[in-house]
Amino acid sequence: MGTQSIKAWWKESTVYQIYPPSFCDSNGDGVGDLNGIISKLDYIKALGADIVWLCPIFSSPQIDMGYDISDYYGIHPPYGTIEDVDRLAAELHKRSMKLVLDLVVNHTSDQHRWFQEARSSKGNPYRDWYIWRKPVFGEDGKPNPPNNWESYFGGSAWEYDESSGEYYLHLFAREQPDLNWENTNVRDAVHDIIRFWLERGADGFRMDVINFVSKDQAFPNAPIVIPDSLWQRGAKYYACGPRLHEYLQEIGKILKEYDAFSVGEMPDVNDVQEVLKAVGDDRSELSMIFHFEVVHLDHGPKGKFSAKTWKMRELKSVVSKWQTFMYENKGWNAVYLENHDQGRTVSRFGSDSQEHRALSAKMLATFLGLQSGTVFVYQGQELGMANVPRNWGIDQYRDIETLNHWAKISGSSSDKTALQEASLAEYRLKSRDNSRTPMQWNGSLYAGFSTKEPWISVHDDYRIWNAAAQVNDPTSVYHYWADVLHLRKKFAEIIVYGSFKLISPEDPDIFAYTRSIPSSPTVAVVVVNFRPRQVTWPVPLTLDLSPSGAVVLSNYHRCEASPFGNPSIALEPFEAFVWVGTLGSEFTS
Repeated sequence: MGTQSIKAWWKESTVYQIYPPSFCDSNGDGVGDLNGIISKLDYIKALGADIVWLCPIFSSPQIDMGYDISDYYGIHPPYGTIEDVDRLAAELHKRSMKLVLDLVVNHTSDQHRWFQEARSSKGNPYRDWYIWRKPVFGEDGKPNPPNNWESYFGGSAWEYDESSGEYYLHLFAREQPDLNWENTNVRDAVHDIIRFWLERGADGFRMDVINFVSKDQAFPNAPIVIPDSLWQRGAKYYACGPRLHEYLQEIGKILKEYDAFSVGEMPDVNDVQEVLKAVGDDRSELSMIFHFEVVHLDHGPKGKFSAKTWKMRELKSVVSKWQTFMYENKGWNAVYLENHDQGRTVSRFGSDSQEHRALSAKMLATFLGLQSGTVFVYQGQELGMANVPRNWGIDQYRDIETLNHWAKISGSSSDKTALQEASLAEYRLKSRDNSRTPMQWNGSLYAGFSTKEPWISVHDDYRIWNAAAQVNDPTSVYHYWADVLHLRKKFAEIIVYGSFKLISPEDPDIFAYTRSIPSSPTVAVVVVNFRPRQVTWPVPLTLDLSPSGAVVLSNYHRCEASPFGNPSIALEPFEAFVWVGTLGSEFTS
C-alpha cells in the first residue's frame, strides 16, 4: 500500500479550461477574446475553480484552431494583445487564481519563421530544426514517403517538398511540421519560450502531445493493422520515444524553479510505468498527464468515428487502475471527461434529454469531481452543455479532423451514402466541434456570446441552457458543480490526497467508490447510477458503516443520516450521492 502523496498547491486546485474563440466575444467580431475572458473571471471564481487554462492564444494561421503556432511570442490578433495577457494574469492573481497557457512544441505552423527558413534550402541553419528524409522511389520512378506512418488527420504523415526533393514529417496536418528535438537548438528555443511566459506572469503550461517529441531515429515502417490502408499508426515509434524523459527532465528543472504547474497530453500511452516516469513525485518531469483510456471507450474498431457502445466494466477497470496506481506509487492524475477535443459529457456518458439532462450532468460531476487528482472542468461543462444538435449537416462543422474524415469517406467507392450517415451519427457524438460551440451566457441573440454571428453556430438550446439562468437557480447544474468543488476543499485530506477503493466492481449500473486515508476514520462514499431508470443496488455486506455520518451531496435531495441501513438501496434515474462518515476496516485498509 502506498503512502500519502507530497502536498502541492496544484494538487488542491481545480482547473477551468477555456477555448478562447468560443468563450466570450467582447468586441463584436464573432470570435472570443482575452478581454471577454477577463470579464467572466468572477463567474469562474464563484464556481470554485483555482486555475484558468487557455487553449492556444499565440499567433497562428488557425489551420488547427491555434495548435499551429507561427509565433510563440505574439498573440493571435482577434484574441487581443500581449498587454491583454498581462492584464488577464494580473486579474487572476488579484483573485488568488492562476494562469496556465497551452504550449504546443511538438510541431509549429508551416508559417513559422523557423520552417520558412528550413524549407528555403538544405543548407539553411534552420533545416535541421525539422525532420526531413529522402524519398523512397517506386518502380515508376516517383517519390514515395520514407515510411508508412499515418497522420492523425488522415493520409501520410509525410509531405513532399518539391524544391528540395525531400519529405518533412507532420504527425498532424501538413501545415504542422514536427520539430526535431534531437537538435539542441530546438530544445533551447523551447526553454526560452517557457521562461519568457513564466517571467511574464504565467503559472504553468498544458503541453500538447508532449510525449511525441522523441522519435525513433530509424523511422521504421509501422506494423500493418489496417490491411486496406496504405498508412498505419506509427505511435510505437514516437509515443514514448527513447529520449522523452531526458527532454521532460530538462523542462521539469525550469518549472521547478518557478513552482509551476504542468500537465502533459500523452496520447497512445497505456503503460502505467511509462506514465509514472513522467509524473512520479521523485522524477521532476511533469505534474500530471492526460491519458485517453476513458474518453476512448466509445471508439470503434476502425477508429474514433466508428461506433462502439462503452461498457460499465470497462469504465470501472480504467478508472480504478489509474486511481489506485497513482496513489500507491506517488504519482498524480489529471481527472477529466471533457475538453476541446472531446464531445460533451452528458451526450456521451449520460443523457442530454430534457428529462434527464440536469440529473445526468450532476451525476457525472459527482462521479468525476470526487476522484483523486486535479479536476479539469471544461467551459460549459458546469452548465450541462450538450453536443451539437442532431439536425446539423456537414456544412456546419468546422473541425479539420472531422472534415478530413468526411472527405475521405466521401471518396469511397463503396456504399457512400450509408457510410456518410453512419459517420454523421459519430460526428454528433465525438467530433471536436461538439465542445467548440459558443459558450451560452444568456438567452439573448447568439447566447450572449457575441453581438455578431459567431464563427461557429450557437447551439439551438441556448435560451434554456445558459449561465444567467443557472447562476440564479440554486438547484442548477452550475451550483451543483460549485458544491462538488467546495467538498473537495472541505474534505481535502481524504478527497484530494486519499486512497480510492471501488465498491461493487461487478455491478453493471452503479459506480461506487470510497475515499479515505489511513490516519483518519473519516471516509467518503460516492454512489452514482449511470442509468436512465431506477436501479436497485445491493449494499455489500462488508460495507461496515457507523451511524455517525451524513449525506453531504445529492442530486435528488437524499438526506438520511445513513442510507446504508437496508440490504439494498433504490437509486432513481441518474441519481448520485456522497456520504461522509466512519467506515469499517474492510474498506479503509
